[in-house]
Amino acid sequence: MIKREGWKVNHKKVERIYGEERLSLRVRKRRKFASVPRIPLPKPDQPGKVYAMDFVHDRLASGRRFKCLTMIDPCSKEAPVIEVDFSIPGLRVCRILDRIFANRPLPEAIVVDNGPEFSGSALDAWAFKNKVQLHFIQPGKPVQNAYCESFNGKFRDECLNKNWFLTLQEARAIIEAWRKEYNEDRTHSSIGDLTPAEFIKTKQQMALASNGLTS
Repeated sequence: MIKREGWKVNHKKVERIYGEERLSLRVRKRRKFASVPRIPLPKPDQPGKVYAMDFVHDRLASGRRFKCLTMIDPCSKEAPVIEVDFSIPGLRVCRILDRIFANRPLPEAIVVDNGPEFSGSALDAWAFKNKVQLHFIQPGKPVQNAYCESFNGKFRDECLNKNWFLTLQEARAIIEAWRKEYNEDRTHSSIGDLTPAEFIKTKQQMALASNGLTS
């Protein structure tokens, strides 16, 4: 982000100032697992073809648990939604998907785990009706949903672990602000140091140009 603003970057100086300002996050240590055979993940070459969904749990200051339905586009790194509530059953998941895809094309597939919200009849009926394939990972193999797991790790480290939510409304507001910053301000090296919003716009412009159109 510093480079994007036109500054000449010396990584040692940046790291020193970062440490002096005590900006470092307390990142959870990842456990190392033995190498095992994995099912290949879908590798979309265009935004919007495949999405991945998962749940993240946290607690309010009162101790009451709440859930966050996270969704990520593995190609563009965009997070279309982080839905926050005390309960998000399968029917609610379907309504969330209807809301998201009311203004964007339906994907070819959605990667999910085998939780009851995803493996129940409600989402199955939604996928059949909308001709969307549900790609279920193997039970106990979250690495097969690595795109969403990686996003969830950043979400927990940078948002959930940094905030103490007094109410569900406060949690929704702070989480939504973080999601927008992630989509519109944060750059990702895997997509050419662009933000997800910039990457999607670039892909759209390329598609228009290939069709002989202009935006």
